[in-house]
Amino acid sequence: MVAMKGVIPYTTPFFMAGVRLVPAGILVLLVAAILKLPQPKTVVGWLWILAFALVDGAMFQGFLAQGIVKTGAGLGSVMIDSQPLAVALLSSLLFGEIIGLWGWLGLSIGVLGISLIGLPDRWIYSILAGNLPNINLDWLGLFDNGEWLMLLASVSMAVGTVMIPYISRHSDPIVATGWHMILGGIPLFGLSWWQESQQWQNITVEGWLALAYATIFGSAIAYGIFFYLASKGNLTSLSALTFLTPIFALLFGTIILSEVLSPIQSVGVVLTVISIYLINQRDQIAAKFSQHSKSAAQ
Repeated sequence: MVAMKGVIPYTTPFFMAGVRLVPAGILVLLVAAILKLPQPKTVVGWLWILAFALVDGAMFQGFLAQGIVKTGAGLGSVMIDSQPLAVALLSSLLFGEIIGLWGWLGLSIGVLGISLIGLPDRWIYSILAGNLPNINLDWLGLFDNGEWLMLLASVSMAVGTVMIPYISRHSDPIVATGWHMILGGIPLFGLSWWQESQQWQNITVEGWLALAYATIFGSAIAYGIFFYLASKGNLTSLSALTFLTPIFALLFGTIILSEVLSPIQSVGVVLTVISIYLINQRDQIAAKFSQHSKSAAQ
């Protein structure tokens, strides 16, 4: 997020989104070839990859790139990483994942935490003062400021995450990740060619390095690891780790881009860390309380 925010003044959103996807997808497929992972062989497998490319590739990166133009790196990351709640709901409905009391408590605290980080301070103060009419809930205004686009990116990522178990039934998750980035990036380059100009002429050496970082580390490595783990483990626990992303984005946004963290946002960071602990340790916490209750009853 910080790398993208730093380079966006010198390039265009759709071009940047395409650069994040297509070269990263090629890198992932090269690794897959070295590891001799099998390519998709069925029509159903390719259809799942195409759907994955549309939702998690083109839509997620497209909304993200457009949104980052109009919001800060920290705030944008917060809006995107509200998706663990949507993932938990979808995983519970589709896969029967047991979230439990402590899991839902952690998710609720996480949403509260990222809300304190991401919502304007004046909204928070208005709520605490009971002055709800002073809160501007102009969704068009949110859209213009980028937050609405980031929320759409968050929903796209959540849907993409819960698609992985279905995709893994028909193709290798790493191979599917590589192809979905290439196929999802092509329409973004098409939109860039149609709507944008001066996509790369003004990018500095530092800007190309930032794009390379976002492509290699933020897409190829991060996507490959995340979706591989999504095909193997608990989606709710894995997705909850993305609550950490806004904390790092705020930290590096403060250090590199001089974005200021307010006291309310600091409280949000603490709540976010607590939420991740509760979600990922929910089974152990529930077992300890159950054991304690049995001991007390005896």
